[in-house]
Amino acid sequence: MHHLRLAACVLALAGLGGLAAPPATALAATAPILTEIRAAHHPGYDRLVFQFRGSLPADRSARYVSQVTGGGSGLPVPIVGRAKLLVRFSLANGHDANGHVTYGPTRRTYALPDLIQVVNSSDFEAVLSFGVGLAHREPFHMFVLTQPSRVVIDVRTPFRTVQVRDYFLDSHRFATGQQPFTRAVGRPVTPSAAAFGALQRLFAAPTQAERARGLRFVASQATGFKNLQIRGGVARVRLTGGCSSGGSTFTVAQEITPTLKQFSSVRWVKIYDPAGHTERPTGRTDSIPVCLEP
Repeated sequence: MHHLRLAACVLALAGLGGLAAPPATALAATAPILTEIRAAHHPGYDRLVFQFRGSLPADRSARYVSQVTGGGSGLPVPIVGRAKLLVRFSLANGHDANGHVTYGPTRRTYALPDLIQVVNSSDFEAVLSFGVGLAHREPFHMFVLTQPSRVVIDVRTPFRTVQVRDYFLDSHRFATGQQPFTRAVGRPVTPSAAAFGALQRLFAAPTQAERARGLRFVASQATGFKNLQIRGGVARVRLTGGCSSGGSTFTVAQEITPTLKQFSSVRWVKIYDPAGHTERPTGRTDSIPVCLEP
């Protein structure tokens, strides 16, 4: 009888323990909600801020990774930058009960010395993560602030930068046929790799403020570039990913060419498709691949 009473007590306690532990869906429903992402440069560092409604996420981390992958798909998430940080929050949500994103664009660009892009990579079962694209891999410091709840990442910027120009499509001019169809914006890059930095920032697309003014990046299905070489006044660059004009008279070539020609070492620009082909590979003339013809 004593053993039966003991077993009953154990079962009762186990039942109470089960009631005390809320289900995962309940935890997710009460998790902090991300409401804003912002970034700015301060003397010596770029600051990235994630602001939440409610308490701070119980678990938060940031680390350098070679590649950022999607939380659900496991596929690589395209992010512009030589270095990439994976920032992870749990428990936290980036959407409301109706599935609407609560913090604005899930992919955003910044014109800061080191910080280039912030891209959402996961928002599932109260696990929220982002890939952060950086121009350089530098030491960083993560800390929290309250009232309101914020997770802050400061990335050091000990290097010198110079301003270059990136040329994006001005959708308002293009719609009305007003030349030139591109508009230049400033970007900070390191002097030792200014042309590479300019192209890197070009493929990161306009900032939110620039998009509000009608600027767009026409990628022509390219996801990036490689093998940039400048020799004898000729800049050669190969597109990666895809390549197609889509029948348009405006392509990524109209953005790459003026971006590279701003440098005194470049008089002609030859753009190659992902397979390494261009229409005029030799000679002192500009060249595009067949896939960028209208």
